[in-house]
Amino acid sequence: MVKKNKILVTGGCGYIGSHTIVDLIENGYDVISIDNNSKSDLNILNGVEKITNVKVKKYIVDLCDLDETIKVFEENKDIVGVIHFAAYKSVSESVENPLMYFDNNINSLVNILKCCKLFSITNFVFSSSCTVYGNPEYSPVTEETKLKEPESPYGYTKQMGEKIIEQTIKTSNIKSILLRYFNPVGAHKSIEIGESPIDKPTNLIPIITKTAIGEYSEMNVFGFDYPTIDGTCIRDFIHVSDVAHAHTLSLNHLLNKSNNEKLEIFNLGTGNGYSILNVIETFEKVNNVKLNYKLSNRRAGDVISIFANNEKAKRILEWSPKYSLEEMLITAWEWEKKVNKVSI
Repeated sequence: MVKKNKILVTGGCGYIGSHTIVDLIENGYDVISIDNNSKSDLNILNGVEKITNVKVKKYIVDLCDLDETIKVFEENKDIVGVIHFAAYKSVSESVENPLMYFDNNINSLVNILKCCKLFSITNFVFSSSCTVYGNPEYSPVTEETKLKEPESPYGYTKQMGEKIIEQTIKTSNIKSILLRYFNPVGAHKSIEIGESPIDKPTNLIPIITKTAIGEYSEMNVFGFDYPTIDGTCIRDFIHVSDVAHAHTLSLNHLLNKSNNEKLEIFNLGTGNGYSILNVIETFEKVNNVKLNYKLSNRRAGDVISIFANNEKAKRILEWSPKYSLEEMLITAWEWEKKVNKVSI
């Protein structure tokens, strides 16, 4: 029997992490997960097991604890690659508590890179974000678009994370791919896993689904006077399974040594910009539900408009998004209904 390549996924119980574990397993990888479950649900791995028939080896470890993190690597000396998701990710929470975000997101990255150097792991995929572009002067943004000041401490942690990796690999054998996601949404087509925020969600789609299910009586649309088609922010929404598959392709790219550069960056988005009101209207139409929402003042940390040029990922990784906005919103709603055990 051919031995499978073992991949460590940090933040494996998180939204994108769990979907990526499924994609990795389905593409022949052996996967272990690290997650401290401070903002994720350990039970999400039960959904992963239902989809893949594989029980994922898991470690409940805080990556900010270097000694405990090293123990995981000592027990798994055959790890060939790391995908690093583990981070706090709420823009609004980061504005309210910047030190918590700098402490967690930066220290966890530094520790995982220390372990990669210590255990000679040379393949590293980093979960970055379109927030590194700040408020761009134009869209679609390419990987060459000049990075501006981020609009939030969360964005700073991603921008700083990219720089930390860039400097680290200059003096090591590590090769890295940075994946700049736009707005991952939806749920796995099986509806066995989806977005399960532990805290009150700040992302648009879970707020929409929780309003539709009746958990919230009303939702706010932050900002109605932006210089956009209808006054609301413009975003590039992409299905989480499409994002997940890009991580598998990135690992293939690294392991097959088909990359010439030590550091490569890819945008992960559909290339389509949708206004917040457009998304709300599409959700109502495809799911036949009515949302109670109101237009509110702008929210600190929000970028006006951003969507991706994804040609580089298509060309080099041979990746392309498969799901439409309608499919994203249908799966998100089906997941919400399943979580709440209701049929509407």
